[in-house]
Amino acid sequence: MAILRWTRNSLGPPAPAPPRGESRLRPRRGGRTARACGAAALAWAAAIAPAAAARPGPQEVAAAYQADVRPQLAVPQAEQSRYGDLARRALETAGIFLIAPQYVLVVDRNPNAQAALLYWLPADAPARYLGAAPVSTGRLGEFDHFETPTGVFGHSLDNPDFRAEGTKNANGIRGYGIKGERVYDFGWQQARKGWGDGQAGTMRLQLHSTDPILEKRLGTVQSKGCIRIPSSLNRLIDRYGLLDADYEIAAQRERPPWVLRTDRTTAGGAGRYLIIVDTGRDRRPEWSPPPSSQKDRQP
Repeated sequence: MAILRWTRNSLGPPAPAPPRGESRLRPRRGGRTARACGAAALAWAAAIAPAAAARPGPQEVAAAYQADVRPQLAVPQAEQSRYGDLARRALETAGIFLIAPQYVLVVDRNPNAQAALLYWLPADAPARYLGAAPVSTGRLGEFDHFETPTGVFGHSLDNPDFRAEGTKNANGIRGYGIKGERVYDFGWQQARKGWGDGQAGTMRLQLHSTDPILEKRLGTVQSKGCIRIPSSLNRLIDRYGLLDADYEIAAQRERPPWVLRTDRTTAGGAGRYLIIVDTGRDRRPEWSPPPSSQKDRQP
């Protein structure tokens, strides 16, 4: 993977206030992972309210997903509802109770699922499913490979994103994908080591594209612990700012963070949470076929 220099906390606001679109009754164990990821979200909601109606909504995002993201998974209604409930439950377990609707990305790390599902999550209504795609999470059994951790992970300026340089490693692989692809950073996390004593260790949790050559392997465990997603899904999340609530707050208050696209069309209700679950499946469901069966498969 390309290695870039960056400094933690260099771009984030000092001591952020509790998120404005969420109410927190108790902190999540593990520190700032979900606790701090929404500096002054109330101010954000107030700032965007006049323009919210003009911004793309869930219907437009769903249409763009269907048109642009490849490959896709044909998730049945019952499973759509199940993952939506899991997302809500995970947020509540983390002490996060939404006041305003927002987008969330749910990832099932189970080896027999390996799927990312995008939702519009209202505060007091069922989650609205927008689309799903295959992913790759941590592969155990090798040195320096971790089991992708479960939980709620906030996307904030405390752990600044960057963009892939597109450089190749010794094997000719671009670990973060083609040049310019967004690398979403969720900070240092504790995760089970996939080698040695299998105890907890520290890894950097990121959500990013992969080399086009390796996209055909999405749907199977492949990474060192990060979450690899299709390049087209990366571009959709990036273009509409679906996880960029805190970045847009900063853009309203000061110079926009450099990583934001200048041609972005931020959706109303930009979110800030990556939710990773494990459904404990012991067999592969029909809706998440192995990679060799996913070519041109659409809902």
